[in-house]
Amino acid sequence: MITLHTNFGDIDIELDFDKAPISAANFLQYCRDEFYNETIFHRVIDGFMVQGGGMNADMSEKSSRAAIVNEADNGLSNDTGTLAMARTNVPDSASSQFFINIADNHFLNHTAKTPQGWGYAVFGKVTSGMDVVEKIKKVDTGSAGPHQDVPTESVLLERTSISDTYTDR
Repeated sequence: MITLHTNFGDIDIELDFDKAPISAANFLQYCRDEFYNETIFHRVIDGFMVQGGGMNADMSEKSSRAAIVNEADNGLSNDTGTLAMARTNVPDSASSQFFINIADNHFLNHTAKTPQGWGYAVFGKVTSGMDVVEKIKKVDTGSAGPHQDVPTESVLLERTSISDTYTDR
């Protein structure tokens, strides 16, 4: 289990190494590297998702590792409480940013290996702390430079912790 320690409370995450081995290992390595420490949830859309994993509190983007292969065709669905890799319009462009679905976002699921159908790779789920996600989704948002849906009060991912479950991974 991985715990995201935020200024709103803790969120426990279980990764799916069976169906999303590349995405799960990628996320775990970012946690081990303490990459997510002191980053923010920089995009919050109530009824959709909360996104983090790549921005400092001043909205400057952190330098991440190389992008990974899109595993959205793994059979996992963008259901409420799942974690998925954020990416650009390019299917294989995900790196450190992720989002937590706060609704059943089935339109984000893989339908075909085409630019329109690739979808967003689910690689884990929240096992405890959805009440914290519910608090985060209710924050007021606005614009910050070119970015939309940015919380007006900082939603800080203070640090992550990894349980012994993932020691051998």
